[in-house]
Amino acid sequence: MTKKIAVLPGDGIGSEIMEQAVRVLGALKLPLEISHAPVGGTAYDLHGHPLPPATLKLAQESSAVLFGAVGDWKYDKLPREHRPEQAILGLRKALGLFANFRPAILYPELANASSLKPEIVSGLDILILRELTGDIYFGSPRGVRVAPDGPFAGEREGFDTMRYAEPEIRRIAHLGFQAALKRQRRLCSVDKANVLETSQLWRDIVTEIGKEYPDVALSHMYVDNAAMQLVRAPRDFDVIVTGNLFGDILSDEASMLTGSIGMLPSASLNSSGQGLYETTHGSAPDIAGKGVANPLATILSAAMMLRYSLNEAAQADRIEQAVRKVLQQGLRTADIYEQGTTKVGTAAMGDAVLKALG
Repeated sequence: MTKKIAVLPGDGIGSEIMEQAVRVLGALKLPLEISHAPVGGTAYDLHGHPLPPATLKLAQESSAVLFGAVGDWKYDKLPREHRPEQAILGLRKALGLFANFRPAILYPELANASSLKPEIVSGLDILILRELTGDIYFGSPRGVRVAPDGPFAGEREGFDTMRYAEPEIRRIAHLGFQAALKRQRRLCSVDKANVLETSQLWRDIVTEIGKEYPDVALSHMYVDNAAMQLVRAPRDFDVIVTGNLFGDILSDEASMLTGSIGMLPSASLNSSGQGLYETTHGSAPDIAGKGVANPLATILSAAMMLRYSLNEAAQADRIEQAVRKVLQQGLRTADIYEQGTTKVGTAAMGDAVLKALG
């Protein structure tokens, strides 16, 4: 049965890295119907909106969305609702993508590229599970106003609302425990329960659900301590489950443990298994068009798509093994290059993965 895939390259290096991922998918000879559409700043230039109706319709009708990257400094002065990043938020909301899976795996060949000492990060394999459709990013009321009272009455103030409903916490917590059961059976729930009422509710519910998973060792950690422990003893973590804001920050921190944010894929899923797959890095407009961007995270995101949304785990394994083989061969893009390895560009790295697929 043919599966429909929406490919949204986006801005900056998005089209360059996406081209390589699509080439790899094509080499697998799977029954995929791949359709491209504009998103982000590119879509704004063409249609006056970062997520045009036609792009959203394509995404909704597809089994999965393979997403590049959005954003560029030239759009920073646009009204917030027209900025490229709003496309991501719009897709998450429209598709109900509440669960973000962000693996942070250190390939042995990249141990020296990590920002930490090899003896601290060698063997690193963390899964960060981030709730994606709640929290302060989506809470209301929000805005900028003139403060009506308090010490700064009459002055402008910005305000956002952090909120979580119990069902939102329950569904992400269950996924966290289920993921831990397939790994080392350790789940760390990250919050700020000593300060935030939202986090206290989060902790109470996660603790309650933990009783349903006696084979998983549950721990709790405040987000500031978790940020510190990720750089002090990252291998102490197995699965981390946390809210939208904290997960955004911690997953980017974890990316630097692996050598480069250009190596990290991610999956955002809804309750039916439909997913959006993207790298954790940005659009990097400063290197766009130079052919030097690392496509491996996008290629690995395509592998996650095969595994989680298309039920093609064996093909996902093929891609991941090909990436490992390329790294073992000493091929590196500029972001992970070190002396003694061979620096290659975006297309050459894609060529190498294709060859490694056999």
